[in-house]
Amino acid sequence: MNAPLTDRTVLVVGRGGGIARAVALAARDAGARVVAAGRNQDALKAAYDGEPGITTEYVDLTDEDSIAALGDRLGGIDHVVSTASARARGVLADLDRDAVRRSFDTKVIGPLMLAKHLAPRIGEGGSLTIFSGVAAAKIAVGTLAVAITNGAAEVLARSLAVELAPIRVNAVSPGVIDTGAWDGLGEGKAGYFRDIGARNPARRIGTAQDVAAAVLFAMTNTFVTGTTLRVDGGEPLT
Repeated sequence: MNAPLTDRTVLVVGRGGGIARAVALAARDAGARVVAAGRNQDALKAAYDGEPGITTEYVDLTDEDSIAALGDRLGGIDHVVSTASARARGVLADLDRDAVRRSFDTKVIGPLMLAKHLAPRIGEGGSLTIFSGVAAAKIAVGTLAVAITNGAAEVLARSLAVELAPIRVNAVSPGVIDTGAWDGLGEGKAGYFRDIGARNPARRIGTAQDVAAAVLFAMTNTFVTGTTLRVDGGEPLT
């Protein structure tokens, strides 16, 4: 039996680690030819050095010309996944306007431009998967800009699912996932993870592989479109 993505080409936009890497490896292991694209070419090449079936490309989601050029280089494609983000954390009084713009530009406008330039190149049965996040479903002080960015990404997924049909478009919304994104907490990271894992209904912290499995589902289930797949351990319920 063929793997679910055999002979398919999957573009994964993001960094060379964490969730983006887990998605790239999962797609490759499911039979796809994977193109990992992002701004830091040296880091991407180092991350995927020695990984068969994965090539790297340059793209800057804040630069429409860069996105159009990537489409020209790729030609035909089957699935597009955008994991890129630029968070703007802080309470309202401390929010920086440029940081909020970067957040929207990277996670909402960037995927919108990916759809504009790559949708005409997506083959039959293809899909676009973008990323939201748990902050859109669980409102908390200090995550206002993150929440509204993620909420906009979910609306974008639903809107594109209608306009681009039959290309399927979905969003994946991770909760607290054990990646390097939390390393900035320093020694507080372990305590934060214990607290979240003790309170959420799943009783654990998520892994990058948990999220990659949801992306793989979004790419391969041909009757799922216009939805947000929540991979958050039930955190919004707490």
